[in-house]
Amino acid sequence: MNRTALFVAAAITVSGLSSVARAQVLGEDAAACASGHGPAIEVNVIGLKDRSGRLKLELYPATEEDFLKDDHDLVREGKTFRRIWANTPPSGAVTMCIRVPAPGTYAVLFTHDRDGKNKFNFWSDGAGFVSNQRLGRSRPKLRQATINVSGNGITRVNIRAQYLRGLGGFGPLD
Repeated sequence: MNRTALFVAAAITVSGLSSVARAQVLGEDAAACASGHGPAIEVNVIGLKDRSGRLKLELYPATEEDFLKDDHDLVREGKTFRRIWANTPPSGAVTMCIRVPAPGTYAVLFTHDRDGKNKFNFWSDGAGFVSNQRLGRSRPKLRQATINVSGNGITRVNIRAQYLRGLGGFGPLD
């Protein structure tokens, strides 16, 4: 490769990286991640089936008793619960931010509400957790969803969306 071609390739690479670094952070807590002042969790969502519907992040206490418990019960009991919604962007990287009340261990659930009905549709909607383990057919385990948030900064994680894949249950598309 000659010098000019090498320079052009490097410029394209740097240009591509800078656009990734400037990806818009979605959700009503976006300012917390954009400013770097947490504590907050920034989730890079990978593997969406399409760009329909809405995206949701939910924050739960990291206990077996409270994981995926009804949000009304958690709030009534004074326990941690937070939900962030964002419209699915038509293109580009998908990054969401959710504030946490303090450093500690939490459970995070991502869902892709493809039909926009605000109720999980087993047949079409997607879900994901920080472990990125294949979900299969069983109820997700707490260990698949836990994340440790240390300090008052931003904890970054990738979540791969998973959708129903026939008799094998939920899994990533690729």
